[in-house]
Parts: sequence; C-alpha cells; structure tokens
Amino acid sequence: MKAGGDIERRSFIEIRSTGRRIEGYAATFNSEAWTGGFVETIAPGAFREALAGDILALLDHDLSRVLGRTKSGTLRLTEDGRGLAFSLDLPDTSAGRDVLALAERGDLGGMSFGFTVPKGGESWQGDRRTLRTVALKEISVVSAWPAYPDTEIALRALRNGSNAERRRRALILAEANKWA
Repeated sequence: MKAGGDIERRSFIEIRSTGRRIEGYAATFNSEAWTGGFVETIAPGAFREALAGDILALLDHDLSRVLGRTKSGTLRLTEDGRGLAFSLDLPDTSAGRDVLALAERGDLGGMSFGFTVPKGGESWQGDRRTLRTVALKEISVVSAWPAYPDTEIALRALRNGSNAERRRRALILAEANKWA
C-alpha cells in the first residue's frame, strides 16, 4: 500500500500493554475529525463487514513490518459501542520488541488505520463526511507520532478526480513543511 494510493489513514492515541500484547482502539465512533477542508465522523458499524476479512497489523503502515494478522489469530478486532477495538500479540521480532519496549515506556505515538471506502459507504452533508462502511486493510502502531494529532489523517483520497489529487499534494506539502 503506497502512501499516494487510494488508501486513507486515520490516527488515534490509546494503547495499553500487557505482557507481549497491546490493546486499544484503532478508531472511535462519532468523534469529529477536522481533515483540512471537511469534518469527518465514523458511524457505528462502519467496520462490521470488513472484520470478516484478513486484516494486517503493521508498524507505521510498513508492509515489510507485519506485527500480526487476523487470519493467524495474532490480531483480534471487534466493534463495540466506542469503536474498533484491537488486541495484538506482538511477535518476537525486532519490530515487535521495539513496539513492546515503547509501549511499556508510554512512548508510542498512537494507532492508525488504512482503509478504502466502497461505493455507497459514505454520505456527505455540505462539508461533513460520514463513513458508514469502510473496507479495512490494516491497522498500524505509530511509533513516533501521528502526522496529524488525534483523528486527523496523514494522506487521503477525497472523492474521485482532481480534488482528491490536489488535497493529497497539499497534505504532503504540509507534512514536509513541518520538518523543514
């Protein structure tokens, strides 16, 4: 999954560690996120259909640093009244040990998730977007900090067409300017 593709990402901060397991929420429902041009909320049940698929747990959205997956049972995802809860058994790999050490110290930046929106999965009212159904691809432990605090996104696609590309470029430039 390339950052410039159609996959959208959101970031949240809530992680707990117990032994070699981390738990928390990869997304919360009905919380408003200002995404630099519109306000977005995730409706309860938005992940319901996606939970039947094979979802990856990654470190920083990096496909070469897999921490677990639902197919193997090392990642468990559930929807509850608050949002998309996760429980992840960390592997005994360098990435897994790093995540565990950072979680124990309270140094992790938070959680994020990558998804696409299927046709009919969103509704718009002016500048307000509600995600009703998402095709969840992965959740990620964010080792440093999310590019945008709380529920804001790093990169996204906004509808189809030139508006999406223009917003994507603007977000990339805004992120680059933070580090300049």
